[in-house]
Amino acid sequence: MTASGEQELARVVGTRRARIIDYLSLERNVTLASAAVFLLGMGEELWKKFLPKYMESLGAGTLAVGLFGTAKDFFDAVYQYPGGWLADHLGRRRAFLTFIALASVGYLVYMLSPSWPFLFVGLAFSMAWHSMASPAVFAVIADSLPKERRAMGFTLQSMLKRVPMVVAPLVGGALIARYGVPVGVRTSLALTLVLAVFAAATVLSINIPVAVGAPANIRGVWRSFHTALKRLLVSDIIIRACEGLSEVFIILYVTNVTGVSVAQYGALVAVQMATAVLVYIPAARVADRVGRKPFVIATFICFSLFPVAVVLANSFATLVAAFIVGGLREIGEPSRKAMIVDSADPHLRARTVGLYYLIRSLTIAPAALAGGLLWKIAPLTPFVAAGVIGIIGTIVFAATVEERHAG
Repeated sequence: MTASGEQELARVVGTRRARIIDYLSLERNVTLASAAVFLLGMGEELWKKFLPKYMESLGAGTLAVGLFGTAKDFFDAVYQYPGGWLADHLGRRRAFLTFIALASVGYLVYMLSPSWPFLFVGLAFSMAWHSMASPAVFAVIADSLPKERRAMGFTLQSMLKRVPMVVAPLVGGALIARYGVPVGVRTSLALTLVLAVFAAATVLSINIPVAVGAPANIRGVWRSFHTALKRLLVSDIIIRACEGLSEVFIILYVTNVTGVSVAQYGALVAVQMATAVLVYIPAARVADRVGRKPFVIATFICFSLFPVAVVLANSFATLVAAFIVGGLREIGEPSRKAMIVDSADPHLRARTVGLYYLIRSLTIAPAALAGGLLWKIAPLTPFVAAGVIGIIGTIVFAATVEERHAG
């Protein structure tokens, strides 16, 4: 090939690469933050869905599992605003490193726990990544991308978060099938600690200046909330209460009631996440152009239908269909997240996200424990109740949030 031909080929390749980067909103800081989400997600998803079975193997009963779910929602709530505060004050990079270090302590406690009560200690640390880092990830996307590209930015982050949910449960389920629940989960936790080191190395390259603005306490951050954001929060709380009633019990229902194996459950989770990944990009592209409200409504409808579909399923094949519905819950998640950051002041972005999720998670914290009590009536009860509550939340969002504030 001549020199001019090589130059032309390089130009074409470079143009295509630039188009792909632009299409997917692959801004450098967004990509690095999403890569960290991917690495730690790959580790956590090896064992996260199997924790209720791990608790059972360590002697926990159904109410203890429900209490664990409620504790998870509680930590998810109270860690959100401190995580946002740290991200706004320390900067995104230093905050990420802090969250990874705290979460790694939790993974180690999980791995070494001799009985189920110790898992609550591990939960207090491990949630530092899932909850404290969330406002920082949101803020990085809002800092780095214009409004019309943020849904796609959240799509990249969500895809790299969900891809591990497709692959990792299969690996985690295989380890459990081979070595049993305790050894399989502990092996997965050891792998997570290794991946945490790589995640820390990745976030070292993030470089975003700390935004400066008028100081604000938590009350001032709440006053900065747009009315539409408050209305979104109300409907989101109802929808997540629907999820909280049933989510932690799904593995118990499909293995103990429907009768599928733990390894098959891992395959069902993979189907669910694969469905989510397939719909992300086309949904985000359309939402950024035509509006976000229809996609958020579609997400809320699927949240309502998923628990009902699980209890209606009576075979592995019908469970596959139910978990496809579960995957479609993600169709409007990038749009919902973009709606949150679009209304936030630049210097309050991480704290706005943190306060939003603090209120949401704290409000729904009792849901999993309530689900455990409903399970005592009959295993299907929390799932049916979740479906009813989800429909209510969908109606509230559709009726109160105007399209002009949704996109």
